[in-house]
Amino acid sequence: MIKFVDLWRAHEPLWPRMSSAIESVVKRSAFILGGEVKSFEEEFAAYCGTKHAVAVDNGTSALELSLRALGVGPGDEVIVPAMTFVATASSVVMVGAKPVMADVDPETYTIDPEKALGKVTPRTKAVIPVHLYGFAVDASSLVEASRGRFFVLEDACQAHGAAAGGKRTGAAGAAGAFSFYPSKNLGCLGDGGMVTTQSGEVAAKIRMLRNYGEARKYEHLYVAYNRRLDGIQAAVLRLKLKFLDSWNEERRKAADLYREALKGTELKLPPETEPGRHVYYVFAVLSHRRDRLAQFLGEKGIETGIHYPFPLHMLPLFKDLGLREGEFPVAERIGRETLSLPMYPGITAGEIGEVAAAIREFERSGS
Repeated sequence: MIKFVDLWRAHEPLWPRMSSAIESVVKRSAFILGGEVKSFEEEFAAYCGTKHAVAVDNGTSALELSLRALGVGPGDEVIVPAMTFVATASSVVMVGAKPVMADVDPETYTIDPEKALGKVTPRTKAVIPVHLYGFAVDASSLVEASRGRFFVLEDACQAHGAAAGGKRTGAAGAAGAFSFYPSKNLGCLGDGGMVTTQSGEVAAKIRMLRNYGEARKYEHLYVAYNRRLDGIQAAVLRLKLKFLDSWNEERRKAADLYREALKGTELKLPPETEPGRHVYYVFAVLSHRRDRLAQFLGEKGIETGIHYPFPLHMLPLFKDLGLREGEFPVAERIGRETLSLPMYPGITAGEIGEVAAAIREFERSGS
């Protein structure tokens, strides 16, 4: 069996240190907004190259609270890519704004900046480029066009440590949203999230929004939420942050092995880019026989995933937007054909070779 994700391979050598970090938090009863959270915020901001980082309970909260802190609300429009995880657009709905979809680039699968800018209206309050699958969008054209017009909020939930245009993800726009879901390049032992920003005002607002609108103890300025990251998760993430770059390098080397092993197959492979731009949260290929290939690999004991089978405009959730099949052809093709192959730190060359051999067998069989 080759797992789609094997988290224990990265956790096992760290487990004694992880256990010690957890025990330390328990002994100090530093569970809520304690020193571990504060230290992790400082370390993550320094890693990303931002002045501030605010820890929250998950990536969806990071998106939603960022939008609220930027003043996005009813009557506003927010441009999102048609191909992304649902949270990117549902967070827009949560704040009362309208998601406006734009198609994605056929090579990178990330938002097409020209198409996004073509959707801008006087009601546009923000654009959310998603660093999909770990590929860093060069948001420079969006940021330049945004000045005095709208905000750029980076959805970096799948791209911890990736960089484009000389900046790490989360450092280019008005704010960046991260998820620490366990399978992410930097994942905790449950749910977690972070907002990065250069703005002290935005950071201060999110700190209040995550904690009952509290400016100081029992002084509440907003009707707000309980969206805090707990101390145990922060302690684990502080430890794992030290290994993020080396784990990302392992993912890049695994991607190179896949490219070599799959050369000449029918699959469309992820683009080769300058070092550091893609951190391969998943290794997503396109196959016009995706479902049959996934079944074949499963029968061979090889787990795969699909990210994501439906572009946003084809989800029942967004039917009220009145969008139809055919409006975003690139996103629709990706939804039909995308297949994610096993990818994680610690995957071996032998396992990658086994996956590639099974794919070649599938193609020879004419299934």
